[in-house]
Amino acid sequence: MTGGAVRTVRAGRHTVEVHRPGKVLFPADAGGGADGGSAEEYTKGDLVDYYRAVAPFMLPHLRGRPLMLERHPDGVGGPRFMQKNTPEHYPDRIGRVEVDKEGGTVCHTVCDDTATLLHLADQAALTLHRWLSRTGRVDRPDRMVFDLDPAGDDFGAVREAARLLGELLDELRLPSALMTTGSRGLHVVVALNGRQDCDTVREFARDVAEVLAAAHPDRFTTAARKKDRGGRLHLDIQRNAYAQTAVAPFTVRARSGAPVATPLSWDQLDDPGLHARRWSIADAVDQARTRPWAGVLSRARALGPARRRLEALRG
Repeated sequence: MTGGAVRTVRAGRHTVEVHRPGKVLFPADAGGGADGGSAEEYTKGDLVDYYRAVAPFMLPHLRGRPLMLERHPDGVGGPRFMQKNTPEHYPDRIGRVEVDKEGGTVCHTVCDDTATLLHLADQAALTLHRWLSRTGRVDRPDRMVFDLDPAGDDFGAVREAARLLGELLDELRLPSALMTTGSRGLHVVVALNGRQDCDTVREFARDVAEVLAAAHPDRFTTAARKKDRGGRLHLDIQRNAYAQTAVAPFTVRARSGAPVATPLSWDQLDDPGLHARRWSIADAVDQARTRPWAGVLSRARALGPARRRLEALRG
């Protein structure tokens, strides 16, 4: 299917042109669904419709943050481009921020409104990877992320790791939130007050992960190299480093069936039907409307008191 010409979509005060809205980005795939069933076919028009519907819930997690865009112009079966620099041809109304990198700078896209989100969808930016800090204070993250990455598709290990990590963070009096990755694991997210630098946040996250791994050495590991993990779940904290990114809440993943990285409540962790690709563009908006993170990420914390509690636990 070639996709047709152009469709115009209204987004606030702006209109966005969607080129070839019928172009298939996610082909139908028998047996390719998250539960082993058939995966539905989705077009660029479907992607735009999803991002338009989820925008009220997604934009608060994007505004003011540099983005890395994962683009698939020919769909999930074609080449992938990881785009950091904002192309010159992007409309002037789209936000940008120039940040330091080794040997120079890079001009990231910033998505502050629905029109920008839809433009990125038109560019086949399926997945949005966001910084954990905001423009103006890019070296002071206000989010800390633990990525629970299983060795295979063992979601039971992910569920166990999330529960134990959540309990540990509770002991440290750090409110935390859960999100499926839309791939294999879960993210555990903590809201910070943005006063610590990236190195301090990453070091704290590493120490938390090491406490958990030391308590369960046969099940969890902090080893960065796959060959050193021995089939154990990886407690990955590297997304907390400067200029690293994490998949944004409610972003679509480039996998069969268009799964979505979806926030959920801690109560939902006990749902036997839960898995990393539980929600897709077909039903993630329904989950968003339940507001599973309500109040959690507004309770930002400093790491100083949590560090003292962690040191007391260690010994």
